Amino acid sequence: MIPTRFRRPLTVAAAVLAVLSLASVGTVMAMAYSGQAAPAPITSAALYGLPLAFILVFVLVIDSIAARRRAGNGGGR
Repeated sequence: MIPTRFRRPLTVAAAVLAVLSLASVGTVMAMAYSGQAAPAPITSAALYGLPLAFILVFVLVIDSIAARRRAGNGGGR
């Protein structure tokens, strides 16, 4: 279980990571279109950033679902 005080910063970190990696993907594509090779750090951010962001969001969603079930807020089902 992720403590409540860490959920918001982790959500913001996942969003920032996703935006930065999307910018990296755009940079890599623009550099490839112009015939240049992208530097390794930009390529690595493009390659590994989005999967890490999605994994982090997945963990946060699963933790939120588990916290709601533990609290007994099943929605009447």
